Amino acid sequence: MKGQAQLGDFLRTRRSQLRPADVGVLTYGEPRRVPGLRREELALLAGVSASYYTRLEQGQSQSASPEVLDAIARALKLDESERLHLHDLAQADRGRHRPRRPAPERVNEATRQLLEALDDVPALVLGRRSDVLAWNRLGHALFAGHLDPDVPQSAGRRPNMARLVFLDPHTRELYADWPGKARAVVGNLRLVAGQHPQDSALHGLVGELSSRSTEFASMWADHRVQPCTVATYEMRHPLIGALTVVQQTLSHGNGPVVVVATTETGSPSRAALTLLAQAAAPAAAPSTIRPTLPEPRPAGPSYTGSPLTD
Repeated sequence: MKGQAQLGDFLRTRRSQLRPADVGVLTYGEPRRVPGLRREELALLAGVSASYYTRLEQGQSQSASPEVLDAIARALKLDESERLHLHDLAQADRGRHRPRRPAPERVNEATRQLLEALDDVPALVLGRRSDVLAWNRLGHALFAGHLDPDVPQSAGRRPNMARLVFLDPHTRELYADWPGKARAVVGNLRLVAGQHPQDSALHGLVGELSSRSTEFASMWADHRVQPCTVATYEMRHPLIGALTVVQQTLSHGNGPVVVVATTETGSPSRAALTLLAQAAAPAAAPSTIRPTLPEPRPAGPSYTGSPLTD
């Protein structure tokens, strides 16, 4: 989808979700065909002409300044993530290029070392389209223990967390509040789509999920954006039962991110995670057979024999 079309859809959707009472617009009891704000009402709140705002919403203007975009964001009561998303959409068609497939995402050595250091914490590395690039032993056991642990090593077979959340029954049952997790996944994909409008693989993923999941299609049409930074989830794991984890995203610039799941010290959730770590521990290697040595003779004043001949 072209950037200006996405911008228009975003503005129309968010305008329809904002009621006149939310922003102090008086309606005097007059009948309204839609519950949201009218274009001229939003334009007045943003301090721009109704004709200019209409052209912007219809994708006929590519010249919106940062100041105008910020004024519209304030009128729509957007939060900071949504405001930045609005700017990304407005920039999408400037210097328009043909959609392209970005270079394959890889895990660098520093990130691999971090993953190894987090051995007792569930962790995985995600690409920007939520492809699983790597996970540690506990991350695999918590998030996708039903999958082959080596599958992220094959670029063509890598699991995708968005697909798992919407299309995989195991992952769906893993979250007590599945709708909340699903909305977070969609909100993050919305942000990424605004930042990378030429990513054809991302557009393909969105199209696939929209066609295979009516729930995804409905959430995508809502145009909500949500950065996946820190979130608390109640999980229902098939091996260890209920636990509450805090999922945090560790980002280092524009590359892949590391997602970790932590639990409160001394909590039942920490105990459950310890049990999972024990269950997922690799089998111990066979012990090396050593020759049996004679037991050392006790020392004492009555012993006078030679250590070689008794």
